[in-house]
Amino acid sequence: MDAFKVDAKGRLSIPQEIREQFSIESGDLFFVKADSEHATIHFAKAQNPFDGPAQHAIAEYHTGRTRSLEEYAADRGINLDDE
Repeated sequence: MDAFKVDAKGRLSIPQEIREQFSIESGDLFFVKADSEHATIHFAKAQNPFDGPAQHAIAEYHTGRTRSLEEYAADRGINLDDE
């Protein structure tokens, strides 16, 4: 278990080893939950729910397994010029 101090502005410095282990970068958002009964504070790194699908889409694009909207519509008989 690591120990670290709170600075004069109330900030904690997370040790580099922990930042690397959890891929914590400057500007990351965290949820904080205080448990006064057990004198603990829990931190959870916020995750963007769109990151996973976006990474998958980018990987598909790089492998060439994507189609344009026009190609997709044509395969399904959809006319994109309809209003």
